[in-house]
Amino acid sequence: MTTQLQKFVLTTFLGSLLALTGLQALAAPQAQPPGQAVQPQTPEEIEEEKKKKKKKQQEQAEQQQAQEEQKRQQQQKQTEQQQNVNERQRQQQQKQEQQQQAVNERQREQQEDLQLTKAQRQEQERQVQLQKQQEQQLQQKRRQQEQQLQQRRVSKQEQQERVRKQEQQLALYRQNIALREELAQREAQNLRLQKRIQHLRFQEQYEERLRAQRAALQRARYDYDNDPFYYTAPNYRYRRGGNSYRTNQYGIRQMERALQAGYNEGYRAGRADRQDRWRYDYRSAFAYQDANYGYEGRYLEQDEYQYYFREGFQRGYEDSYYGRNQYGRRNDQYGRGRDDGNIIDGVNDEWLIAGAVVAAIIGYELLTD
Repeated sequence: MTTQLQKFVLTTFLGSLLALTGLQALAAPQAQPPGQAVQPQTPEEIEEEKKKKKKKQQEQAEQQQAQEEQKRQQQQKQTEQQQNVNERQRQQQQKQEQQQQAVNERQREQQEDLQLTKAQRQEQERQVQLQKQQEQQLQQKRRQQEQQLQQRRVSKQEQQERVRKQEQQLALYRQNIALREELAQREAQNLRLQKRIQHLRFQEQYEERLRAQRAALQRARYDYDNDPFYYTAPNYRYRRGGNSYRTNQYGIRQMERALQAGYNEGYRAGRADRQDRWRYDYRSAFAYQDANYGYEGRYLEQDEYQYYFREGFQRGYEDSYYGRNQYGRRNDQYGRGRDDGNIIDGVNDEWLIAGAVVAAIIGYELLTD
């Protein structure tokens, strides 16, 4: 009885134990099938995994850096565009300021030319009146002296010699015309390069007057027999370059004519250079180098006419460039406001050189013997 009871208890205990073991097996995770158990990682695999992770981090860093660089470039491009816009605006503003400054400068110069001080006006008027008085006195003295002399005639042979010499001078002058035109073209090109607009305009006007004069000389038919210069004996002595020469009153008139033509052209050239804000430089002017305007090939040799033309040119240039009336004045009979370059008796006499200046330059005296 006891043995059976023991068997029963043992059987019951084993059954309970098996049941409990089955429940635990159901609750526990399913075991890996044979041959598929998790193997521990090798050092190589761990190192490879680190490399992959590091590579991925580098790629992410490079991508982020590329994005930042693209963003920086866009910002730089926008900045450059804005700078270009600002620079264009600055240049435009600077150009407008320069234009305004140029306008203001022209207005200032015009005001300086037109609005002389009261003292300057009075001084100029005083000089003009003094010049007129001196000219009247000189003209009166000359008329009295010439009335005292009887007009003496030269011999027929000397008259013919004067005519022959005159024709040679005129032929030589005509030959030199082409050379002067080449010089004018070169000088005009220099003026364009120097941007001397006003002086270029003056030179072009001078050339037009010179061409009109040359055309008139080509058409001229001259009667030497009825010109008193060729048969009147010398009755004046004058000095030039330290030497003494003789001529008659018609030769003296031609010297005065050369001085007057030169003074008027010099006045125009000085005014042009002042308007161009160019330095004081009368010698470089084509008109000064040419010195032929008003020359008709008569009474004086060409180089002598050029000498007196340049003497007048220098003084006219100086008066105009510095805005004064030291050597001459405006011709009241020419008409204020006119500046069209008209030719009056072969000489544009808008500005007149003073008679006292003419007498001092020529240094003439009447011969009484």
